[in-house]
Amino acid sequence: MFNIKSIESVGILFAIAAYLSFSLLDVMQKTAVIYHSIFQLLFIKYFFTLFLSYLESRRKKNYTFYRSKNFKLQFLRSILSLLESACFVLAFRYLSLANAHSIGALTPVIVVALSSIILREYVSLRTWFAIFIGFVGVLIIMRPGLSIFDSKSLIPLGAAFLLSFYQIITRKVSEFDSTETSLFYTSVIGIFLMSFFAYFFWQPLQTFSYLLFFGIGIFFSMGIYFQIIALSKARASIVQPFHYTLIFWAIILGYIFYKDFPDIFTLIGASIITISGIYVLKNSFRN
Repeated sequence: MFNIKSIESVGILFAIAAYLSFSLLDVMQKTAVIYHSIFQLLFIKYFFTLFLSYLESRRKKNYTFYRSKNFKLQFLRSILSLLESACFVLAFRYLSLANAHSIGALTPVIVVALSSIILREYVSLRTWFAIFIGFVGVLIIMRPGLSIFDSKSLIPLGAAFLLSFYQIITRKVSEFDSTETSLFYTSVIGIFLMSFFAYFFWQPLQTFSYLLFFGIGIFFSMGIYFQIIALSKARASIVQPFHYTLIFWAIILGYIFYKDFPDIFTLIGASIITISGIYVLKNSFRN
């Protein structure tokens, strides 16, 4: 028999695999967004998500996964998913992977802050201080008021806030619907809206487009699926800190594929965000 620690070790491995998949996804998105519209890329992602929702429903033997007990929340959740995904893809067009992910890594910290404001969850004074330190890390990366400040760095910051709201709504939706139901509504609404916008902002496909689209769909689906498995094997308090491995992968993959290497301010800021984020997560789950 497996003990709890060995099972959670499996969950950790799947969490690492999930964030590696998301990082490889971002490499492909950073290239694909140069030649295609954001709406084309999002259409592909949600098309694969629809397929994933069907597979997950079959695995759980949930044959009524298309029925929601709270459609309004599902719709709001889906819109937030579209907006945050679009912002992150747009960020990859203008910023390096490391810069975009370093700022986007503020998401878990924002989630805890919003949980206190929206869900009325208790947050200690020390946790609020750690949240403040996390924002200081973002300011170090962005350097507002200096000539080196790039207004485009506001894009991943906006994406982090949108993703945080999305996660808050997802937490509420989970009280009514299963994971596969949420995946289904996100994909159907995403496909419907993105097919409309993709029609008006269509960019002609090239020979390599099909390979990029396939890679985006596969890595996105793998990331989500591995994340689902990770959370089924290990506690959220164990899995969530591995979100910060995205920065590690972004630095490595950004250098390999785009010869980008973060400057000292980005490295310092990313380190501050990571440390404060892990502290906030640990304390929030402990409370």
